[in-house]
Amino acid sequence: MTEMLTAPRRVLSDAAASRSAARRLVTGGVVAGPLFLAAGLAQGFTRDGFDFTRNAISQLALGEAGWVQTAGFVLTGALLIAGATGLRRVLRGGPGGTWGPALVGVFGVSFWIAGAFPADAGAGFPAGAPEATVMSGHGAVHMFGGMVGYLALCAAFVVLARPLAARGLHRWAVASRIVPVVVLAGFMASAASVLAFTVGAGLGLLWLSAVTARLADAPADR
Repeated sequence: MTEMLTAPRRVLSDAAASRSAARRLVTGGVVAGPLFLAAGLAQGFTRDGFDFTRNAISQLALGEAGWVQTAGFVLTGALLIAGATGLRRVLRGGPGGTWGPALVGVFGVSFWIAGAFPADAGAGFPAGAPEATVMSGHGAVHMFGGMVGYLALCAAFVVLARPLAARGLHRWAVASRIVPVVVLAGFMASAASVLAFTVGAGLGLLWLSAVTARLADAPADR
């Protein structure tokens, strides 16, 4: 009789522990974007020669204090991958439960690539750097990794619109299909304005944070 009573308790305890672990992992995906942007803004406003209208946040990995931004890339990638793992647990067995987290994981890996292969100097940063005329090998890998990462993120938003809709969050689902268009528009405008690129990239990070938090909070049977 004692065993019959303790078995359900053990199952409930295991389920609670699993939900708690998933929530801790999901927190990584929630804080990753805001943390990365806050660190980038703080550095951009304080480092000599950096101008948000001319330079991308990635260039902060160059120069004497570049290790701060490189560490930011590594930490953000780890937080995003943790968030993707937690999101997979939250969405397990439901719409978008496989591809959504997988695409977020690809986005996380792109930050590690960005940290390992820095962007090229140019447009006055680091201070005094001339305009770049030829892209280096590491600069090309950096750009390619970022392109793949953000395409994966945009695809993730479209996929994650399904579980949002399944939870009754229809406005969130519609927005999750619109945000990728705005992000990609910012990227396409980058040739004319680096600031447009930064705004687009930042929007993607912040929307991922918001969607991850919302999916973690909203019950699947809503």
